Amino acid sequence: MIYTHTDEAPALATYSFLPIVRAFAGPAGIPVELRDISLAGRIISSFPESLKPEQRIPDALAELGRLCLTPGANIIKLPNVSASVPQLKAAIVELQQQGYAIPAYMDEPKTEIERDTKSRYDRIKGSAVNPVIREGNSDRRAPNAVKDYARANPHKMGAWSQDSKAHVASMTHGDFFGNECSVTVPAATTVRIEHVGTSGTVTVLKEGIKLNAGDIVDGTFLSKHELIAFLEAQIAETRASGLLFSLHLKATMMKVSDPIIFGHAVRAYFKPVFTKHAATLERIGVDVKNGFGDLITKIATLPAAERAAIEADIQAVYAHGPAIAMVDSDKGITNLHVPSDVIVDASMPAMLREGGKMWNAAGKTQDVVAVIPDRSYAGIYQAVIDFCRTHGAFDPRTMGSVPNVGLMAQAAEEYGSHDKTFEVPEDGVANITDLATGEVLLSESVEQGDIWRMCQVKDAPIRDWVKLAVT
Repeated sequence: MIYTHTDEAPALATYSFLPIVRAFAGPAGIPVELRDISLAGRIISSFPESLKPEQRIPDALAELGRLCLTPGANIIKLPNVSASVPQLKAAIVELQQQGYAIPAYMDEPKTEIERDTKSRYDRIKGSAVNPVIREGNSDRRAPNAVKDYARANPHKMGAWSQDSKAHVASMTHGDFFGNECSVTVPAATTVRIEHVGTSGTVTVLKEGIKLNAGDIVDGTFLSKHELIAFLEAQIAETRASGLLFSLHLKATMMKVSDPIIFGHAVRAYFKPVFTKHAATLERIGVDVKNGFGDLITKIATLPAAERAAIEADIQAVYAHGPAIAMVDSDKGITNLHVPSDVIVDASMPAMLREGGKMWNAAGKTQDVVAVIPDRSYAGIYQAVIDFCRTHGAFDPRTMGSVPNVGLMAQAAEEYGSHDKTFEVPEDGVANITDLATGEVLLSESVEQGDIWRMCQVKDAPIRDWVKLAVT
């Protein structure tokens, strides 16, 4: 049995569970071994040539990936950090300070060595673990003992008012949900993703994607133009309504698409700052995909007068509104500071438990507009808001539970989309082309800056997913 060393809080739970597992497995003669798949461990294992022999560790994730393909695999995989770029950079600096001579992360590599370094780091960031070792679908059900404990020890629930103005805001068109087209593959084949520009230039974005008979493939895109228009409209509407503006994405797992969306939201909210100081912010290399915190960090290097002018315009944005949800009111950390600070499947339940409210800059709770640009999964949260507004907060002492059965085996759906997601370089079309026949399986017209992606799911995971759901 393999137990994984990971790094997602609470660490106490990870450490305390291991001796319990060993206490039960030991008398049965089952050894429990430890493998390090933490963010730090994965960084260290990726650069053996930079380290002293005693500092090197094997690539445990690759080992577990191979093990998962065998019938005897038995892995207890604990929650792990899906690192955003700011988290990755912080971990690199921390390791360097501990004497590990690993290279720095280069946002814009210029040499072949720097490009190789960035490529290795990019494989570590985001949802790098689950797609490798999650060969099965997820099946999450609350055991009776856990449910009984929750009922006997109910956690705090915020009150819901029938006058609550909290709601979810999503795009009505131009999003991944609205643009998706799918095809079932009739026979095993190999495809590639290519972009054909309006100039006729063909760029191969991804080569050699193997498909099996029965695979379902989809292509979709999120329009940059429609996204920006939507964000600016929501900012204006939230300001007019006096509600709290908040953005909810999953920029950790969706490590290509969601940081881009996050960056557009940062630019939209702080539009006067980015418009007035565009040249300066470009000169110092502000990357909005890393959040508003990247701007704060980089303007600190400017001369005092230049920095003060930008800071004054930032305060003017805050004063003009809308008010923005805070991650840490005391420290002034907003919802837009760091992409990994607000993860939709954690932040939205927290908002719902708080009665449709989040924290504002004054450290008080306030009704919120939850901006979830893509509609694919947003509707479930609005349904809960509607229910609670009518019937009041859920009661942990009496409420039931819903099994969560996820279609994610063998890199299904979004889990396997990271290496098939692209920011469109110029206007044109994005094609999925069958290499054996030359047939274009899917084709969509796209514009510069759109986010295009392909997902695929195999037949066996779909059948297993349905079986789990009905049993």
